Amino acid sequence: MNATDLIRRLHQHRVWVNINLLNAASQLTDVQLRAAYPIGQGSVWKSLVHLYAAEYVWLETLLGDEQPLVPGDLPRMIPGNQQGEGPIASIDELKQKWLLLDGRWNDYLTSLAPDRLEDLIPKVVSATGVRFTTRRGDILLHVCTHSQYTTAQIMNMLRQVGVTQFPEVMLIAMARLESI
Repeated sequence: MNATDLIRRLHQHRVWVNINLLNAASQLTDVQLRAAYPIGQGSVWKSLVHLYAAEYVWLETLLGDEQPLVPGDLPRMIPGNQQGEGPIASIDELKQKWLLLDGRWNDYLTSLAPDRLEDLIPKVVSATGVRFTTRRGDILLHVCTHSQYTTAQIMNMLRQVGVTQFPEVMLIAMARLESI
């Protein structure tokens, strides 16, 4: 397995985990979904939206947008918000948007060449305006490690909200299912 194959595998796992988390979250009431916890982004809902937003922003960055915003981050009335979208409002809407984003990630990763992993990718931090560059390979790994970190926080919140049937989130579980 070469470096790009390994990166594709980690992203395959990321997508599988996201689907499992969304399916688990779909079983929660709105109160459970939005219950406040002093971890992660503060609730299962906010943490899921944060995961989606991070994946969206980093893909846009990899595709050349140095200052990407998730559609809906800009209020509908602000000039420049071509999408005219508001914030994501439901699990179903989040699932639909994530499915489209996963397709775009798949297209990107399918065309990824090993010699491009060392490319320096510029990004401007929205909060500070500071521009920095990061190796493409490090961004691709970061998206996956960030996903695992946030997944652990969501799993903790699911425990606290009373979930007893937990979604599968380990790579080895995905691998075992594939070998059946």
